[in-house]
Amino acid sequence: MINLYGVPGWGSAISEVMLTLADIPYRFVNVDGFDTPGPQRELLEKRNPLCQVPTLELENGAIMTETAAIALMVLDRCPHLAPPVGDADRAQFQRLLIWLVANVYPTFTYADYPERWTPDAAEQLRENCLDYRKSLWLWLDNHLKATPYAFGEQLTLIDVYLAVMRTWGPGRDWFAANTPRITAIADSVCQRPELHKVLKANEII
Repeated sequence: MINLYGVPGWGSAISEVMLTLADIPYRFVNVDGFDTPGPQRELLEKRNPLCQVPTLELENGAIMTETAAIALMVLDRCPHLAPPVGDADRAQFQRLLIWLVANVYPTFTYADYPERWTPDAAEQLRENCLDYRKSLWLWLDNHLKATPYAFGEQLTLIDVYLAVMRTWGPGRDWFAANTPRITAIADSVCQRPELHKVLKANEII
């Protein structure tokens, strides 16, 4: 069984929902508090010296990190969670998978702990990152055309990202007011009964 080291509601929620959707058995190990010195950080650091979540310990003991890499691992086991190879939407799925982690994710890296990067202008960095993040979400919303999911009737792992990240800053109210397509997709994911337990555990519903 896979061990998933994470914190409810954090980035590990994306991987936890993916594993649940793919019906891949896993055990969740809560390392809340890992970002400060203490036993939880030591537990995570033994497996991932960078002390980041999610960190997966696979069945063979290998360590897997990075949500996009975990998504690709999930697709190896459950290919139907992406448009099929040869489908016109496959390239767009791949693009958005990398776009989310290459563009949106870094805004959290810097805005969540701005004092690490610019101790003399921490609040300015936080505000700039949030403004940039909003512009990214607006761009994405304008490029999502399908319903009820990002690629139409087929639920994919991109929809998992949107459902989880909609709960982070700038917050549900902002998404509801400014990104109707992202909001509708996230709502569709949250209505799936097989995900109710994991979504509730991560305070996504």
